[in-house]
Amino acid sequence: MGKINGCLKCLFIFFNVLYAVLGCVLIFLMAKLTSMSNQKIAITGSPSLGWGWLFAIGVFGVAGLGIYAGCCENSIALKIFSGFMGVGMIIMLICGIIVVVGRNKVKETLASAEVINFYLNNRSVRTILEDFQTQARCCGVTSVEDWDGNIPDSCECRPENGAAYLFSGGYVSGCKHKPQGASGPSQVYKQTCGALIFSQVNFLCQIVMGFFFGLAVTAVMGLLVSLLMIHQVRRHETRESSLPMRGY
Repeated sequence: MGKINGCLKCLFIFFNVLYAVLGCVLIFLMAKLTSMSNQKIAITGSPSLGWGWLFAIGVFGVAGLGIYAGCCENSIALKIFSGFMGVGMIIMLICGIIVVVGRNKVKETLASAEVINFYLNNRSVRTILEDFQTQARCCGVTSVEDWDGNIPDSCECRPENGAAYLFSGGYVSGCKHKPQGASGPSQVYKQTCGALIFSQVNFLCQIVMGFFFGLAVTAVMGLLVSLLMIHQVRRHETRESSLPMRGY
């Protein structure tokens, strides 16, 4: 007879197998991102992928430890696993909070005309925004004045396509005259791009927040289950050690 309840043991191993598969998927994605890092990540100035590799390998390694601890019913391995679960829960909560703070910071940045003007001095940022304006049918981040009187052709609004697409659903229609003294098309999109950009950023942040907070919840569950398994192993070992004494 095993030291741990059979159903609890099978459930524990099953979820660790799922996380081992998730770790393999994350390692595969990190390998793909690494192959593209020399081009895109170097341009955008994104942080190193080392933390991503550490996270992916960590998920796979901890899941492997959980599978071993569950199959062998080893109390030491279970204690190490429960320690990883406690630390992982804290890290996932911190990562989720960082994403929330970053999302709010992006929202504040998109509402600041001064910050937008600073970024628009970068040629690559201007090119990206012009491409976005063409696709989303909007003009400027906070307003058309973001272009300092040099309105690009991507802001041109024609009556037949003067509806700006909202990523949250629906369209905002309307064209308006360009500001007096500004160069460029006579009719520009009334809709600004700030709300559209934030809707995309918010959507991605919600996915990432759900991922981190979901891992935090499962880490709590893993911690509780591993503590229960440690209690069952300890109780079984105590019972076995008391049997010879009773016989004596």
